[in-house]
Amino acid sequence: MISKLLIANRGEIALRIIRACRELGVKTTAVYSEADEQSLHVQLADEAICIGPALASESYLRQDRILAAAELADVDAIHPGYGFLSENAAFAEKCEACNIRFVGPKHQSIRQMGHKSTARALAQKIGVPIIPGSDGPVDSPEAAVSIAQKIGFPVIVKAAAGGGGKGMRVAHNAVSLQRDLLIAQAEAQKSFGNAEVYIEKYIEEPRHIEIQILADSHGKRIHLGERDCSVQRRHQKLIEEAPSPFLTEDLRQKMGQAALKVAHAVDYENAGTVEFLVDKNGDFFFIEMNTRIQVEHGVTEEVTGVDLVKEQILIASGLHLEYDQSDIRILRHAIECRVCAEDPARDFAPSPGLITLYTVPGGHGIRVDSHIYAGYRVPPYYDSMISKIIATGRNRTVALDRMYRALSECLIHGIKTTIPFSRAIFQDPVFREGRATTGYIQDFMSRVRL
Repeated sequence: MISKLLIANRGEIALRIIRACRELGVKTTAVYSEADEQSLHVQLADEAICIGPALASESYLRQDRILAAAELADVDAIHPGYGFLSENAAFAEKCEACNIRFVGPKHQSIRQMGHKSTARALAQKIGVPIIPGSDGPVDSPEAAVSIAQKIGFPVIVKAAAGGGGKGMRVAHNAVSLQRDLLIAQAEAQKSFGNAEVYIEKYIEEPRHIEIQILADSHGKRIHLGERDCSVQRRHQKLIEEAPSPFLTEDLRQKMGQAALKVAHAVDYENAGTVEFLVDKNGDFFFIEMNTRIQVEHGVTEEVTGVDLVKEQILIASGLHLEYDQSDIRILRHAIECRVCAEDPARDFAPSPGLITLYTVPGGHGIRVDSHIYAGYRVPPYYDSMISKIIATGRNRTVALDRMYRALSECLIHGIKTTIPFSRAIFQDPVFREGRATTGYIQDFMSRVRL
C-alpha cells in the first residue's frame, strides 16, 4: 500500500486527492508555486514544497523540480491530478524509472492514446466506430482541402497531441479551412509543443458523451456509465451530468462495451475516460481517451457511490479492484456546474483578484469541491475554474432545481464569476428539457440577454 504520496497539482483537485489520502491513511506532500503559497492544498497537506515561480512553465510543468521534491520528501507515489503533467507519457516513465509509482496508467498507454490520430487508428482497427477523417496528421492546406472535399464540409481541425479545446477549428469551406489549419497548428505548437493536426468530419448538433472506466493491474476492467458533457463553450465543458437525458439503456450498454474494448486494446490500468460524439440518430463515434481523472469525476461518484480517487490510489498500490460490472448501479441523477473566475459581460474575460466574501451553498443533495475562501487571491496564471458545484436528486428535475437553488446561495464577492450565466442556463427550457447539444451555448447566447 502506498504510504506517502506527492500531489503534482494545485487547486481543487489537489484538495480532492488530500481528502482521499486522509481516508486511506496516506501521508501527503503538496508542491506549490510562489503564487500558490496561501492556497488551501498547501495548508492542508502534511507537508509542502515550493517548486518555483508563478508561471506553470517554471513550476507545475517542471518535471525535474517535481521529481526532486518527490526524492526530497521520500514519497512512494505521485498523483498528477488533471491537466499539467497528468497525460505526459515521458513524466510517467520518469516516475517509473525513479521507482515512484505514477497514480495513473502505464506510460505506454498514455503514449498510445495521447496522440489523437494514433488513437483513432487503433479504435478503427478494433471495430469501434470513428468519425470519417484523415488517416494521420495533415501538414499542408492543399492536403486539408483535398480530404475535406472527400468527406464533405463542415470539417473540424484538431491538435493531434492536444485537448481542452486547444488547437481546434471548425471550417465550412475551403478558404476558411486553409486559414484555420494554420491557426490550429500554431495553437497546437504553443499549447502542446507539437504542431501536428488532423481533420475529421464535423458532426453538427451532436451530444458529447464520455464513459468512465476503472481498471486494475490484474486485468479487471469495468465501466461506470456515462456523463453527458454537451454543454460547452469554445470546446470547454461547463456543465456535466449523469445519466445522460438522451441515451437509451441499449445505447448506454453498447457505448460502455466499446469503451472497455478501447481500454483492453491498450492494456489500460487505473481511471480513464473514453469520449464519444453521438449524433441525433443515436450513432456514436470514438473521439479520444483521457488517460487521467476528469474534472467532472464527482458526477460519477455521486450517481454510483464509487470514490474514484481512492480507487486510483488503491489500484496504483497493486490491489485488486473490488467492484464487478454487476455491482455498478446508477442510483440517482447528478449534475455539475463549473464556476469560473470570468466576466460573462466581457466575453468571459478572466477575472482574477481578491475574494472578499465567499458563502458555500449547502443543504441536502449539494456537494462543493473548491479551494477558495474569503481572503484568497485568485491568481492570473492558471485555469479560471475556482469551484465545482454538484447537485443530486432522485431524478433530473430534482437535481436541476437543487442546482439552481445552490447557485442562488453561492456568493462570491470581489471578482466576477460565471454564476449569473449558469443560473440563466438552469432556467432555460431547452436545457431543462434535456435538448442541449454541443451547439447549445452558442444558441443560448443568441437568445438570452444577461
